[in-house]
Amino acid sequence: MKSSDLPASLSVAVSPCPNDTFIFGAWILGAIPDLPDTCSRFTWKDVENLNTDARAGVFDVVKVSAAAALDLQDSYTILRSGGAFGLQDGPKLVVRSGFAGPPRTVAVPGLQTTAMRILGAALPERFTPVPMQFDTIVPALLSGEVDAGLLIHETALIYGEYGLDLLLDLGKWWRTKTSGKPLPLGCILARNTLGAARIAGVEQQIRTSLETARIDPAPVRPLLRSLAQELDDTTLDRHIAAYVNEYSLDFGPEGEEALRLLNRIHRLR
Repeated sequence: MKSSDLPASLSVAVSPCPNDTFIFGAWILGAIPDLPDTCSRFTWKDVENLNTDARAGVFDVVKVSAAAALDLQDSYTILRSGGAFGLQDGPKLVVRSGFAGPPRTVAVPGLQTTAMRILGAALPERFTPVPMQFDTIVPALLSGEVDAGLLIHETALIYGEYGLDLLLDLGKWWRTKTSGKPLPLGCILARNTLGAARIAGVEQQIRTSLETARIDPAPVRPLLRSLAQELDDTTLDRHIAAYVNEYSLDFGPEGEEALRLLNRIHRLR
């Protein structure tokens, strides 16, 4: 067989968080046909690593923080499907129970994340960000390594179970500052060199994958549990309900406006 007869390879990278797994699961598991003449290969990484890889052009299709996506549009197209927009929930700044005073050191899930960009605008006091992988933030906070922690993904929904107190709800802060706009947390990027037709195909493939999982979520469930940080079913369901919504199918004009506001985040303070 000649190399020209082989299917084109498409590298796709997402985070292991439940909303990404739910959206991409049917595609990953082969529950829907792959793109025509394509062999799609999937990689999972922490979102800040994905942000860095996107800047280096490592993948054809990649999930990144919305804040990072806005900076990469010379090389990538922001897809209208597959993203995470918070309607009620968002990143949480938490402290140990009994902590008093403004935090001086804050564990953050990466300097390129949307959570970090919003925290910089929302927290009035100066602080030193301490970047670390999202699932190490709670242990670092409980050990006293840092004064506060900026939680994302499913752990942000259950901080109280770790005996932590909420200092600032960034989802509420965003809604107040933007008159209730959805909070753009993550977006899917497709490399511009794929071409318009192929990018449109990827966008539709993501929609089909999500619609398939909504019709029958059971096949995706084992994959979701194998990758999630928090494993109980109630937390996983809460996470999916919080971040998989109509904006994940197509973020539309309101999502575009929310991204424009995120790009001007310093003006919201």
